[in-house]
Amino acid sequence: MKITVNNVELFYEVVGSGDPLVMVHGNGEDHTIFDKAVELLSLYFTCYLLDSRGHGGSQKVTEFHYDDMAEDVYRFIQALHLEHVTYYGFSDGGIIGLLLASAHPDLLDKMIISGANTRPDAVRRWLAVVFKIINRIHRNPLFTLMLTEPHISREQLQAIKTPVLVLAGSKDLIVEEDTRFIAENIPDAELRILEGEGHETYIVHKTRVAELILEYCGKS
Repeated sequence: MKITVNNVELFYEVVGSGDPLVMVHGNGEDHTIFDKAVELLSLYFTCYLLDSRGHGGSQKVTEFHYDDMAEDVYRFIQALHLEHVTYYGFSDGGIIGLLLASAHPDLLDKMIISGANTRPDAVRRWLAVVFKIINRIHRNPLFTLMLTEPHISREQLQAIKTPVLVLAGSKDLIVEEDTRFIAENIPDAELRILEGEGHETYIVHKTRVAELILEYCGKS
């Protein structure tokens, strides 16, 4: 399905029944990374699997900003009149979730984020170097986004009223210091560092993240 919000056409799929769960993928991906997770989650939630602007089946764009993408999700939820919303975001989807919950503190019932960061230099140093080299050669706007954003402040995190589960792998591409900064500054946040997991090893085409979401939401 497609919907136009915030002057951009977004593609999404709806699967399951129950209260709404909005799911947003990471940079350069689309909603299909959640194919295994949604098999389980759809037994408990109506899953809204959204392709971010410029990704998957959504409208192509030439420039990306996390604030725009967060506003897209807000308008999407409003346009569909969703209530009692749980939000799950992976990587860029987690950044979008932080901005969304900070700007609209009463919008979400619960939020789960994985592998999010608050600043561009919170990724592993070697990865930042790789991004810079590739971007010099190919000028990819998605790499430009990761190299220049986000800039989420302590005050923005403290403005979040939504209960939040902050997830990361012990081998994540995001430095643990920043993951802890997120959890420590959101007033009602729980932190779980998953031993042995990387940035996406428990998420992309996996059911593990679904089990974590259901456990946090009291549905396991």
